[in-house]
Amino acid sequence: MANIKSAKKRIRVIAKKTTRNRRVKSHLKAINKNFESALAAKDFDLAKEKLALAEKKLMQAASKGTIHKNAASRKVSRMTKKFNKAKAE
Repeated sequence: MANIKSAKKRIRVIAKKTTRNRRVKSHLKAINKNFESALAAKDFDLAKEKLALAEKKLMQAASKGTIHKNAASRKVSRMTKKFNKAKAE
């Protein structure tokens, strides 16, 4: 356990950030799952909405530093590619 006041504060701050990051990441996973299920059901209108929402939320998470900017872009790219491929079939 930390004895120095600033170290105690860092522990509190890190705990707060960890909680926020976990919440955001689990929310992103849920959004991704919703997109995948809409795609599996061949509901392309719903899948397009979910893709737009996923892109927005991923970029928000990247701007806040929860995930890396390139990781967010990569995920959006892969989801878009998957959507376009499913739509073409």
